[in-house]
Amino acid sequence: MKIFDWLVLCIYFLVMIGMGFWARAKVKTASDFFTAGGAMPWWLSGISHHMSGYSSAVFVAYAAIAYTAGFSIYIWWACSISVALIIGSNVFPGRWSRLRQRLGIISPLEYLVARYDLPAQQVLAWSGALLKIFDVGAKWTAAAILLQVFADVPALWGVLLTGSVTVVYSVVGGLWADALTDMSQFIIQAIAGIVMLVAVLARLGGISAIWTIWDRLPASHSRPFVGEYTLAFAIVYLLINILSYNGGTWNLAQRFIAAPTATAARKAALLSASLYLVWPLVLFFPMWASPLLLPHLVDPSQSYALLTKVLLPQGLIGLVLAGMFAHTMAMTSSDANAISAVVVRDILPALRKGRQRPSDRVQLLSGRICTLLFLSLSMCIALTADHFGGVMGLVILWYGALLGPIAIPILFGMLNVFRRSGANAAIASWAVGAIAFGLIKFVFSVQIARLPGDLTTTITVAGPVLSSLAVFIGVGFIWPAKKPAADHLMKLINDEDISATAPPSHIIV
Repeated sequence: MKIFDWLVLCIYFLVMIGMGFWARAKVKTASDFFTAGGAMPWWLSGISHHMSGYSSAVFVAYAAIAYTAGFSIYIWWACSISVALIIGSNVFPGRWSRLRQRLGIISPLEYLVARYDLPAQQVLAWSGALLKIFDVGAKWTAAAILLQVFADVPALWGVLLTGSVTVVYSVVGGLWADALTDMSQFIIQAIAGIVMLVAVLARLGGISAIWTIWDRLPASHSRPFVGEYTLAFAIVYLLINILSYNGGTWNLAQRFIAAPTATAARKAALLSASLYLVWPLVLFFPMWASPLLLPHLVDPSQSYALLTKVLLPQGLIGLVLAGMFAHTMAMTSSDANAISAVVVRDILPALRKGRQRPSDRVQLLSGRICTLLFLSLSMCIALTADHFGGVMGLVILWYGALLGPIAIPILFGMLNVFRRSGANAAIASWAVGAIAFGLIKFVFSVQIARLPGDLTTTITVAGPVLSSLAVFIGVGFIWPAKKPAADHLMKLINDEDISATAPPSHIIV
């Protein structure tokens, strides 16, 4: 990092802050802050969904996998997300939008009181909020690693720098600021990604390198499934991605909630799916080629950053680094907004006498305070990430494994086919999934570690989500729920032909 690179990076940070203050004019109510008032265009929602779906971890943890395992990461990660969104596009996005239109929800968990009951909602809200702190902490860690490689900036200052900029525009502008900065960041990272691709191709002999590098890499690097990333792992990860990218990850649900209509929400999902299918090919190619340009690398997680330092001149290094930060800031800011919505709309009212929500003005102020606190706590986790298995441990093992037990009751609770599964099924599903993760990670970890490498990661990720799914369905058949309010709610969000809206107070009880 030279002076011109720092100048580019500083300009980037200032633009993000400026857009946050510009978006402030659009935020008048809590609905504006958390759901953009339900007026976000489908194309902006789709781009924001894509940008909020991954972070700098791609350039650190996933770069390491691309360096050591090759093409398989595109199959089980990027293609898996695209397929997950295509599968879910006619199922979940429209229902999220109808929840806002017909029930007036702001938080992704707000409808769960009527669908299940208050205890079930609170269990999912508290556990999901705590889990997200660790997930976002991994994103800050990845960003700090990049800054450390580029400029020898200590991790503490790397976390504080990126985190502070994100705090400012997220607290000021809410979801509008998140989405508008996502759009700007998408443009920046597109330019940066193409610059990096061209630089790598030029070093390897031109466009023909796109297909010739595979003859020079180990044979396993061109296989769709290799090592621990087997077909079974890919199938399990597809299930997790179906849950996550269709709304089980709350910040992604908000992009659908903010869409003005169900049709717009579906179009946003399909746009995001298309971007996941195409854009990662540009991002990953330099990572796939890195063993040829940086052979015998001791720490593969630094491969992308080191390639940038080796191949690019001053100024462009800062641009690529800004592109990497774009993903982290997009994801963490949207996570903070979603968690704040859950805290303000679901957790805090449950702690008040009579469960009364405060005025809209107080909710807006509370949302900004919660956004600040959440981002601050996640930065603290980032500084202790090594205690949780580093970036990869937090992203794939902790978050990937624990997402299912939280997301299954939220997403499947919308579908008529799972109407029999009520509050007991939701709580049991969450509890069994969490227990399964604890047993796999801490009780039987030694025995699992002795298994072949291709089974260890699969079992760690698959165990909790499959256990949770089985219990959610099983308890529903054994102990079916009977709740008139839930029946009415299901009709409202599943029937596309209902033209009249129901007052929120009739449903959210």
